[in-house]
Amino acid sequence: MIQYDIAIIGAGIVGLGTAYQILEKRPDLRIIVIDKAPSVAAHQTGHNSGVIHSGIYYKPGSLRAVLCQRGYRQMVDFCVQHEITHQLCGKIIVAVKPEELARLDDIYERGLANGMQGLRRLHNLTEIQTIEPHAGGIAGIYVPQAGIVNYRRVAEKYAEIIGSKGAVLQLNTRVLSLRTASGGMQVVVTDQGDFHCRQIISCGGLYSDKLSRMSMPQAEAQILPFRGEYYQLRPEAEYLVKGLIYPVPNPNFPFLGVHFTRLAEGGVEAGPNAVLAFAREGYTRTTVHWGELAETLQFPGFRVLARRYWRDGWAEMKRSFFQEAFVSALRPLVPAISAAHLLPGGAGVRAMACSPHGDLIDDFLFYEAPGVIHVANAPSPAATASLAIGETVAQMALRP
Repeated sequence: MIQYDIAIIGAGIVGLGTAYQILEKRPDLRIIVIDKAPSVAAHQTGHNSGVIHSGIYYKPGSLRAVLCQRGYRQMVDFCVQHEITHQLCGKIIVAVKPEELARLDDIYERGLANGMQGLRRLHNLTEIQTIEPHAGGIAGIYVPQAGIVNYRRVAEKYAEIIGSKGAVLQLNTRVLSLRTASGGMQVVVTDQGDFHCRQIISCGGLYSDKLSRMSMPQAEAQILPFRGEYYQLRPEAEYLVKGLIYPVPNPNFPFLGVHFTRLAEGGVEAGPNAVLAFAREGYTRTTVHWGELAETLQFPGFRVLARRYWRDGWAEMKRSFFQEAFVSALRPLVPAISAAHLLPGGAGVRAMACSPHGDLIDDFLFYEAPGVIHVANAPSPAATASLAIGETVAQMALRP
């Protein structure tokens, strides 16, 4: 007996955004959203820094570039329509060394290729400081589109809207397996019983690889969890940052580097670093899940990655344990910053999909099997692009 038309696994911003977009197109469908957490947006969505990404970094034509551009407009419109606090405060990307200037040029050209309007080259410190008076650097790019929002608030609004349209939110429910029943019907087997449906959509974030392999054992990519730790600026130091201040990314390391982010609901964050988490939900140094850690260490792709990036990884570990090392990484962006300006902040865990050969998958990735769609990789800017991702998955799910 069919209970639902579609079961969506994952009540983060991507799963809820997908439910929202499906119900926008087909309000008659019966949808259930299943999550093991006791609340929506409990993990990646609720632990990120809340940046509305412009899409300047992404390879032109990639799904990340296309969906970020579309999702950016949808996100801003959604926040305006539903009176969600947000601000298009702008961002500067700052080169602090001469060898970063060529990479800065490449980023600028990518932004133009991705259709961004109003980008401005900042040719010296004086021009940088017309935007961010306390920033350092020798050149930069001003990105006026970049903004800030609390994505937990966005996800909660998605949940409220889909609930008003009849969707069921099934929390505190752990998925154990997926199977196909007679007649091609799909079954989500959970610790709270079985849920029968015509189609399953998994948006599992930190567990997307495990969910994918429940119906596609051949899926090779594995999620590697990396924790990003933040400091907060003391209130008396918040004047040092007006909007968003980012470095030029290190091309030899798959993270953007520590930066400054003004938060939509007040305050300024500094960070994150990027260190291996010892659990997929390892938000502290002392959180260890021995089984998940063993899976990471035994994965061939992780061992390749560790050999490739061990020097950068060691530097990130030092920033985790020694505040002065963290401050030293921040100081080129804001020379006046000191340890006295910082308070311990929160942390998030990023799901990094990696191949067995040690290649990080840096684009959105979708798998399809009969009756099942998996959002197998949704790296940043997934929150910004959540409505565009949801729209893409909805189109896949609703094909005749």
